[in-house]
Amino acid sequence: MDALTQARHKMTEGVFQRLGIHDDALKRIFNEVPRHLFLDSAQRHAAYQDAALPIGLGQTISQPTIVAMMTYALGPRAGDKILEIGTGSGYQTAVLAHYTPRLYTLERLAELSRRAQAVLESLGQRNVIYKIGDGSLGWESWAPYDRILVAAGAPVAPEALKRQLADGGRLVIPVGNRDTQRLLRIDRRGGAFEETDLGECRFVPLVGSQGFGEEARRDKGEYGF
Repeated sequence: MDALTQARHKMTEGVFQRLGIHDDALKRIFNEVPRHLFLDSAQRHAAYQDAALPIGLGQTISQPTIVAMMTYALGPRAGDKILEIGTGSGYQTAVLAHYTPRLYTLERLAELSRRAQAVLESLGQRNVIYKIGDGSLGWESWAPYDRILVAAGAPVAPEALKRQLADGGRLVIPVGNRDTQRLLRIDRRGGAFEETDLGECRFVPLVGSQGFGEEARRDKGEYGF
């Protein structure tokens, strides 16, 4: 086992112990996904620290703890149709892609989307469909979705995303202001939406017509608790 693989396994053990998560499938995925490949060479030495790291354009790669927590809260099942809002580095995308025959991921910054696609394709992840656009509006043409994960903080859960959930579907999203949010799990039961508060978090803002305005582009947040 090389040094990077050892570091990845050590990180995974630490993350799952801290969260108290017992999910063998998710743990196996964490041990398989090479987080260092989603970073530029200057950041790779820190790839297996449990920390958010800059990826340029005011964005960050998700903290491993928050990726594990959000994925566990999402509860993806084999065969689910999944929509990800905020492709970012592609690290969370790589984790979600293990659960579904087709993952839909949306990113507003074209450069990030292209970078993520290149890395994911180099890893053999060919089941991901990419779009560049306003994530707060979701991707209606492929709806409904069994699971939707939003990797950016919104002032409220966008109605467009809630409408695109299948009955029995689940949305995981940070909601709050541009400084701090609460991580919400929202389950659809017919026309009703049940919310569960999973605790405080901090994300870059969800910029869009049902998110924050264009001035949020200037903000630099980071993924984490």
